[in-house]
Amino acid sequence: MTSQNNPVRAMLAEAWASWAERGAALAAEDWDRPTRLPDWTVRELYAHVAPVPEMFTGLRVAVLDGPAEVTSGAGILRAYNRPGGIAHTAAGQVADLAKQAAEAAEPAVLIARFGVEGPAALAGLADLPPSTVVAHPLLGSATVGALGEVALMEATVHLLDLIAAVGGPAPAEGALNFTRDLLAEVADPVAFIEAAAGRSAGPVLPVIR
Repeated sequence: MTSQNNPVRAMLAEAWASWAERGAALAAEDWDRPTRLPDWTVRELYAHVAPVPEMFTGLRVAVLDGPAEVTSGAGILRAYNRPGGIAHTAAGQVADLAKQAAEAAEPAVLIARFGVEGPAALAGLADLPPSTVVAHPLLGSATVGALGEVALMEATVHLLDLIAAVGGPAPAEGALNFTRDLLAEVADPVAFIEAAAGRSAGPVLPVIR
C-alpha cells in the first residue's frame, strides 16, 4: 500500500479539525456522556486522542540514520496487537492515562490541542519526508510516515466512537477509506481474503484491540 505520503498528513490535520469543531459544539453535559468504550466518557476519549505537541516536536531530535525496523502503519499495528503485545498488556494503563489527562485538562484545552496546537506541531514537521527514520521506544525505529498512518487511523476509529456517543456527520471519506485499507492490511492476507469472499468462517477480526 502506497499510503506513506503527504496526503496522510493532510487527512490527519483534517481529522483533528473535525474533532475540534465537534468539541466546540458540545454542550457541557455532553462531555460526561458515556461512550461505547467501557468506562470511557466523551471527555476521556478526547483526552486519549488529543495530539500532544511535544510528541511531534520530539521526532526531530529522534531522527536516525539507516533503515527503519518498521516502515508501515500496518507493521506497527501488527507489533502492538500480537499476542502479548502492548495493545493487550498496557490496555489498562492507557485507560488510566486517558482518565488522568481528562481530569487535568478542561474541554477548551482539549479542543485547542486538536484545533491549534497539534496542527501547528504537525506543520512544523513538513520538512521531514515520510521516509524519515526515527527512534521508537518499543519498535527500535520506525518511519515518520508509518507513525502518521497510525495517528490517522486512531483519529478516525475514535471519531466513530465519538459519533456513536453524541451523533454528528461521518468522518471524511478519504480518512474512512484509508483506515479501512490499513486495517485490512494488518490481517493475514489469505485469511482475510478467504473470509471476505465467504470461503472461510475462521476468525479474522478484530485485527486491533
